[in-house]
Amino acid sequence: MNVPSVLIVDDEPDNFDVIETLLNDRHYQLHYAASGQEAIDSLNIFEPDVILLDVMMPGMDGIEVCQRIKAMPKWEALPIVMVTALTTKTELARCLTAGADDFISKPVNRLELTARVRSMLRIHRQYQQLVSFNARLEATVQQRTAELQTMIFQDALTRLPSRTFLLQKLAEVLQAGESSFAVVYLDCDRFKLVNGSFGYAIGNQLLIAITERLQHLLRPGDVLARMGEDEFCFLLHHIDDAIALEPFIQAILRGFDTSFVVADCELFMTACIGIALGSSVYQQPEEPLQDADTAMYKAKLRGKGCYQIFDRQMSLAMLNRLTLENDLQRALEHQDFVTYYQPIVNLQTQKIVGFEALVRWQHPDRDMVLPGEFIPCMEETGLIVPVGMLVLKQACQQLRAWHQRGWTQLTMSVNLSVRQFTCPTLLADIDRVLAETAVNPAHLKLEITESAIVDNAQKAIALTEQLRSRQIQISIDDFGTGYSSLGYLHCFPVDNLKIDRSFVNQIQAGNRNYQVVKTIITLSNQLELSVIAEGIETTQQLQCLQQLGCEFGQGYLFFPPLAGAEIERIYLK
Repeated sequence: MNVPSVLIVDDEPDNFDVIETLLNDRHYQLHYAASGQEAIDSLNIFEPDVILLDVMMPGMDGIEVCQRIKAMPKWEALPIVMVTALTTKTELARCLTAGADDFISKPVNRLELTARVRSMLRIHRQYQQLVSFNARLEATVQQRTAELQTMIFQDALTRLPSRTFLLQKLAEVLQAGESSFAVVYLDCDRFKLVNGSFGYAIGNQLLIAITERLQHLLRPGDVLARMGEDEFCFLLHHIDDAIALEPFIQAILRGFDTSFVVADCELFMTACIGIALGSSVYQQPEEPLQDADTAMYKAKLRGKGCYQIFDRQMSLAMLNRLTLENDLQRALEHQDFVTYYQPIVNLQTQKIVGFEALVRWQHPDRDMVLPGEFIPCMEETGLIVPVGMLVLKQACQQLRAWHQRGWTQLTMSVNLSVRQFTCPTLLADIDRVLAETAVNPAHLKLEITESAIVDNAQKAIALTEQLRSRQIQISIDDFGTGYSSLGYLHCFPVDNLKIDRSFVNQIQAGNRNYQVVKTIITLSNQLELSVIAEGIETTQQLQCLQQLGCEFGQGYLFFPPLAGAEIERIYLK
């Protein structure tokens, strides 16, 4: 433990002796200065914890000494006790104004002296503790600030710069008036499949491996940042046009040609790239980043391993897409979706045996909107699930009404999209509709596309078996376009096949489409499945299908899709 240091400043050495005697039973280290200047000069030598300062001294008196010491940043908190024979209020006020912390009257009393010194030492010790605490606190704050800065500007997993850092660099580029740059936004295709199949640990290692491969493409001064889970972005300088950028883009795509070996797993990845070239139009750093993201989204729509350079038409397309999404959401809320019904006929007798339910959008500001305009958007946004259930309910209600009116042999076919087929609440939703509408499920046919089956055959088999256990019939829609379901067909609990309109459209005796349709019908007969041909529009198509023994069909040659009331007025009399 350090011995407290006390500096006694007095022009009379005898006064030092008195104080030394009075404090002799205390463990203090006493120092003496005979003048104010000597006291100031010795501060760094003695490093006192408290000063006993005589007021009345020749030359520089105690008041001035106190003022000078208190003016020094290092010593401004040093406790100073003025020792004076003058005890008037005016004199004491001068001492306190000069910065003194306390005073003691002459002649000095032992009890008073020890109390004053002990008190000042305690205050000084507390002050030093506070200074030390503040220093530690400041160091901690600086450390935490640095850590926070790192967290903000650096991705924790890959150690790449973050989105915030990239935006900061883009802001600097724009502020400098530069336009010869490019933002290259990269998104890995089907990365979520890796996480889902191998786990997040493998997924993280794959991201690190991708990072290392991309870093090899960096030029001096360029930036590679991680933007999200499997998204990366380059900021490239000195890029004047798309031609100058082409070698770099090809290098990125070639970088994914070789597999990634992670934890003894060989993983093949592809990536889609969106590019925004620098322009004087850009004012905010988010703008080129957004445009590159938009271009990347457009590239993903074209397929794996594609790239797209942004142009202004994409902004308009994205605006139209967002408008469409908002309109569809409102249409669902306002129940603007209605169901039309296209008759399915027996091709030999040409009598109506059932209907296919087809969704239409009764837009408040337009005519009836056909599904080709909005179904793809609903598939991507997930709105197809609630809208699909709405169509199913309307179709079941209509079928129930027709059955009650005497047309008891009619069936109703309703499409299930891929998104609906993979929805975890599908069975519960169907059970609810069946209960609410009280329809006979044996007359209900659910149409499933080949792609929904092929993606997960075992799960599809289990689901279709559960649907058939409810007496619901199962149809494979657009059959022949998937090319891979033939091997699974004998395993599936299926009742009907629907031949895709692309085969019917150009069917002629002896041509390839004719042979495909013949094969499908032959296979269906062997598996005891009924066949429905879609898109029949000409008499020639009808005759070819009749010759091949196709049972059922639908198309504009017979009837277009119509509202339920129109169906009743024209056909169900």
